[in-house]
Amino acid sequence: MRLRSGVFASSCLLVQALGVALFLRGFFPVPVRSLPRREARADSPAEPAPPGPGVVSNWTKIPAPLFNKVVIVLIDALRDDFVFGSKGKQFMPYTTQVVEKGTSYSFIAEAKPPTVTMPRIKALMTGSIPGFIDVVVNLNSPALLDDNLIWQAKAAGKRIIFYGDDTWVKLFPKHFMEYDGTTSFFVSDFTEVDDNVTRHLDRVLKREDWDILILHYLGLDHIGHISGPNSPLVGPKLREMDNILKKIHISLLSKEEASLPNLLVVCGDHGMSETGSHGGSSEGEVHTPLLFISSAFEKRSGPLTQPERVQQTDLASTLAVGLGLPISRNSVGNLILPVVGGKTMREQLRFVHLNGFQLSRLLQENTPAYEKDPGYEHFKIAEKSHGNWIKLYLEGNNSEILLNLGKKVLKQYLEALKTLSSSLSKQVAQYDMYSMMVGTVIIMEVLLLLLLSVPKALSKRAEFEVPLSPPLFSLLFYLMCLMLCAVHVIVCTSAESLCYFCSMSWLTAVGVMMLISALMCAILSAIAKIFENSRLPLKNPAVSSSSWSEIDVLILAGTIGHVLSLGASSFIEEEHQTWYFLINTLCLVLCQELCRNNFLLKECDPKHSTNMKQNFDSLGETSDCKNIDIPAADSSKLDKATSSSEFMKGSHKWISLATPWIILICCRLLRSLNQTGVQWAHRPDFGHWLTSSEHKPELSLLAAVSLLMIFFLVQRRCSLVSKIAMALGLLGVYSYRAAVGNVIFPWQHGGKDISKGITEARFVYVFVLGIVFTGTKDLLKSQVISADSSMKSTGLWEVYSGLVLLAALLFRPHNLPVLVFCLLIQTMMTKYIWRPLKFDAAQITIMHYWFGQAFFYFQEFSSSGSWLFLLRSNALSSSCHLRCFGDGSAVPPVHMECLLSKTAV
Repeated sequence: MRLRSGVFASSCLLVQALGVALFLRGFFPVPVRSLPRREARADSPAEPAPPGPGVVSNWTKIPAPLFNKVVIVLIDALRDDFVFGSKGKQFMPYTTQVVEKGTSYSFIAEAKPPTVTMPRIKALMTGSIPGFIDVVVNLNSPALLDDNLIWQAKAAGKRIIFYGDDTWVKLFPKHFMEYDGTTSFFVSDFTEVDDNVTRHLDRVLKREDWDILILHYLGLDHIGHISGPNSPLVGPKLREMDNILKKIHISLLSKEEASLPNLLVVCGDHGMSETGSHGGSSEGEVHTPLLFISSAFEKRSGPLTQPERVQQTDLASTLAVGLGLPISRNSVGNLILPVVGGKTMREQLRFVHLNGFQLSRLLQENTPAYEKDPGYEHFKIAEKSHGNWIKLYLEGNNSEILLNLGKKVLKQYLEALKTLSSSLSKQVAQYDMYSMMVGTVIIMEVLLLLLLSVPKALSKRAEFEVPLSPPLFSLLFYLMCLMLCAVHVIVCTSAESLCYFCSMSWLTAVGVMMLISALMCAILSAIAKIFENSRLPLKNPAVSSSSWSEIDVLILAGTIGHVLSLGASSFIEEEHQTWYFLINTLCLVLCQELCRNNFLLKECDPKHSTNMKQNFDSLGETSDCKNIDIPAADSSKLDKATSSSEFMKGSHKWISLATPWIILICCRLLRSLNQTGVQWAHRPDFGHWLTSSEHKPELSLLAAVSLLMIFFLVQRRCSLVSKIAMALGLLGVYSYRAAVGNVIFPWQHGGKDISKGITEARFVYVFVLGIVFTGTKDLLKSQVISADSSMKSTGLWEVYSGLVLLAALLFRPHNLPVLVFCLLIQTMMTKYIWRPLKFDAAQITIMHYWFGQAFFYFQEFSSSGSWLFLLRSNALSSSCHLRCFGDGSAVPPVHMECLLSKTAV
């Protein structure tokens, strides 16, 4: 079957998209959902019916509110040790006093990954567990349509006021009586972003026309992204938050009514890692404090104990009970019993029964075999015991037996709630393995077929024959179809959980099975044809293109090994070790290849030697990187070896031999700059030494030298105007860092910031746009007006230099050497390895990818959360193996709220 290369590639792309879609459908679990929100305000369940005829409970409505006014203070990126640790005692004295000796209950709330703001707000207000797919919509947060606490409160006539992160305004439009949203884009702003919230406090606390006040402070999160949790800026910010909490608490106490007390809730949406980022699953990122402060609680006495751990989703159920609202129907959280522990036994049993009824109904709507679930069975047992208790209570029995029976029923309810919540939470994290396996099989088959067809697909011929051997195709195809259909029937009939692929129509499923069978037959036919051609005698035995070099073997083995390593979470967490090993091995193999071409291949064909000597002169003229394109090899491996041995003479030869060792030294230095991963992230490194406040002069010198090196490495191919713009842009980068306090000028003595860096960042952005525009203009001119290759080359280089200037702005100051070494290694490999050895486009692309992965981890980033591995992009420029999201304070992989510079215009 003869196909054009484009048609074959397009067909493979479509089939690959089908496989990826199936895999992602299985990988992203379907969230646990109940009925639509418009049906959510159904009548609440009555108390369990007592046994026996004629006995009916008289409590059928939702319990009355426990609190009059509720203030929720959400401090973004508030770690548990900021309140319960040494920093809390030092910088938050009032809060510490309330926690240790006041009328409060303190907990450590555990947040589920991904630990970014929008999914965490959803978890706090709905009680559900958002999935990793919510990270994708974290920037453009749509209105939340699921049943949630805010909607229930508004429907019940509660008056809600909000000030803070505008993510709330996007999630809950038209829900707030009054609001003022602040943007999280300006990450360097950790003063005004909180002042814009606090400025409303004095006026609002004096008013009586609200029931719920929500405050979301962003300053602490911004400080973490700029300089980490150990920054000297953290202490003053915690002290500021402590004063705000003191003001709110005192105001609530002064305005309490005799009937109902007020409630102050202090929490964090997520924590922060040791590097100041968030999004993963490290202990610092998932553990946040949760405080309930109210005069309704008993005053603490005795020694302070370790706070109990609860789930972050428990807050929605607890606040719903406290405000007299129905529990959100999608909530998987449990009622935090100490908050209602001061009520009567009947009220406590009523609260936990409402929570258990909601969880059991959610389980029924999402699990076919819900009756066999242990949590559901425990709930029914507790409900029956509850009915017996109500019977005794209505009969007027007030003995000790009633109290003990009530405690027993309460314990049964709590065990049932815990089991039900665990069962529902597991469904959110339960992968559809069958759909994932089918998608993986399709992806791997298409990939293998492409690899087998690459030699012909990249040839000069526009079409090639797709290997489909009729004898092999016919019988094997039908046998595989029958076998796969039988497997499909067995899996779908025996599966206990829901499966997307099994829910498809049988016609669609059979079609997918036929596709898998056809791809497998095509692969086997291609392999058979390769073996058949290998047995034929070669027309020119002196030249053989079938042998693989060590580079080819390493690239194939390394790529396959990395893919296989992603099957284990420990390898994902320490993925940087894989890439460090691969690039080190690659350098050693390149060194061996260079030595072979310089010292072992001495005798070459004289005709080739003469031709290569002539080519050496022309290549020498372009050795100063006058063309960033790397020529592909059209000759055989023997021709490449011959040309390489003739090309490398004199100083070029020895510099080329030294290049792999120089690259190894550079990579080893970069590894010492930042610790990454999970096991070693806590260890000190050179980056932490540089970012400490006492070493700011050293960091300033390093940043200045790095910016100068960037200019000399990039400007050589630019026009005069672009060189001037590049120099001014790099000066603006340093000025921006000085403005935000990262570095200092030699004449700058005080520690005060010149500005917030907005003007300086805009200054740099203007030069970035100017350089990119100039390069684009030259590219268009070379294509439309005149086919001038030098103009095209200059245009490409100017676009490239503009992107490098943007990267310099986004990098943290202590990471600027990473960009310098990146450019240096790129230049050396292009001039002394790729050109002399004449590697083809596929080999160079894979080497770019490998180095790009390594440079990503050189910047202190890590794969601490599996969502990060899925979502990070391989941002490699066409001629610079950069794999970066920029400054950790601006676009760290775990801070998906910000996709621009921390001083975005």
